Amino acid sequence: MLTDPPPRKHERTSFSESDRIGTLDLPDDRRFLEAAALVEAAIEGELAADIRKACDQFLTETAAFYQVPGCAVRVLAARPLRIRENWATELFGDYNPETMLIRLWMRTAVRKQMTSFGTFLSTLCHEFCHHLDFQRFGFRNSWHTRGFYERAATLYHCARNTSPKRIFWVPVSPGRWRIDWPRTNRGR
Repeated sequence: MLTDPPPRKHERTSFSESDRIGTLDLPDDRRFLEAAALVEAAIEGELAADIRKACDQFLTETAAFYQVPGCAVRVLAARPLRIRENWATELFGDYNPETMLIRLWMRTAVRKQMTSFGTFLSTLCHEFCHHLDFQRFGFRNSWHTRGFYERAATLYHCARNTSPKRIFWVPVSPGRWRIDWPRTNRGR
């Protein structure tokens, strides 16, 4: 995961604020965990309508907890694949702030296999954090900052009931960072 480059001067303050906010408040109960379990069960059934319904329940719970307007979700089949000369990328999900719609793809791009629950839930949490950037934090843009990735990880680990890992960052160019996965996974 790579952070976005810092924007021009007029949006630099909110970019820095996004980078600074590295966590989210979390509920004292199991509501996110229970909503995520519905998503996991739906993924096992592999029916898009059931997965969408479970995602909608997860988003309803998270939006209510964070006191933001709800957002809609669409669950689509195979991920779009973009191929260039030396690389290819798959789109796992996206968020449109104007329509407050999250789109998630439930199958891999090439083999059309079902996405794993962990990957799917991570994408759902990631896209919901974009929604929070606009609706809760009042950002005019939602950047992939270190803080953004930390917030998405906080939500994901709460929903999975797993211990959060400290994320270690490595600078790659002025103002841009990538996660040092070996060090993060070792926890040192």
